[in-house]
Amino acid sequence: MKYEVRVEDAVGMVLAHDLTKIVAHEFKGTIFHKGHIISGADIPELLKIGKERIYVLKLELGEVHEDDAALRMAEVLKHESLMFTDPHEGKVIVKAAHAGLLTIDTARLATLNQIGELMVVTKRTHTYVKQSDKVAGLRVIPLIAQEEKLTTFKAIAQPAPLIEIKPFRKMSVGIVTTGSEVFYGRIQDRFGPVVTEKLAQYEKVLVLSQTIVNDNQEDIVAAIRSFIDRGADLVLVTGGMSVDPDDRSPAAIKTVADHVVSYGMPILPGSMTMLAYAGPVVLMGLPGGVIYDPFTAFDLLLPQIMAGVRPTAADIAALGHGGMLS
Repeated sequence: MKYEVRVEDAVGMVLAHDLTKIVAHEFKGTIFHKGHIISGADIPELLKIGKERIYVLKLELGEVHEDDAALRMAEVLKHESLMFTDPHEGKVIVKAAHAGLLTIDTARLATLNQIGELMVVTKRTHTYVKQSDKVAGLRVIPLIAQEEKLTTFKAIAQPAPLIEIKPFRKMSVGIVTTGSEVFYGRIQDRFGPVVTEKLAQYEKVLVLSQTIVNDNQEDIVAAIRSFIDRGADLVLVTGGMSVDPDDRSPAAIKTVADHVVSYGMPILPGSMTMLAYAGPVVLMGLPGGVIYDPFTAFDLLLPQIMAGVRPTAADIAALGHGGMLS
């Protein structure tokens, strides 16, 4: 509730409006913002700007100041992979404590944002983030939040993490490049440099080597299995992913795989990307778009693979919403 009080009696109360200070030819601006909790040290400054009486807010039972409410929201979402700024004007910024895969429970996020007055906004789930990147913002909309809403917020947000940065794992990667034009030296390989550069952003990745083979299914199969025998966690098969009769990569991957998740994805560019598993090893077939377009299905899925996430067919199908990448 808003009250008019003497400044000397306002200590511990909440300022109901911004207060401006003007010094001729020197300064004009807000010195106390709406929502500021008045302290004894503020009294002389208030008197200097001619404020002997001011409007303040007195919190009633069940009411929480916006900064305190934002701080409580942050406490609920606290996780070892996250960092939180101090609250300011009812807002807290959430940052990544380390590089990794941003993972968000989107269903619970939507439920939280239906409570009203309390807002959580995030980057897209399964996004690659660097240390100290902003990943979310917490905001209390009114100056005063209701205790019952904070209680509901806590009940929905806990106990499982709502927002988490999954660290990238140590992974060994083998690259199998197919194509008679590269195998016989008619053109220079472009897949190797592009793929290696994309892998380089992950500090724990070891590229075992690159094997270049002809358009022969048996040779592609042998190259994939050779990398698996060498301890590869991820084998990338580049080229030969179209429906042309000389393109043998999909059949070779199917031969080695225990489970094919998807050959063809609702993502552009990169719709002919293939994802499969051979036991613990992830197999990916990469189409030519990888060396042409800066961001494809490969870039969308790679952070998940590096964090140890194994996308399912349902996960791939869901990427059609937002799958138009360029």
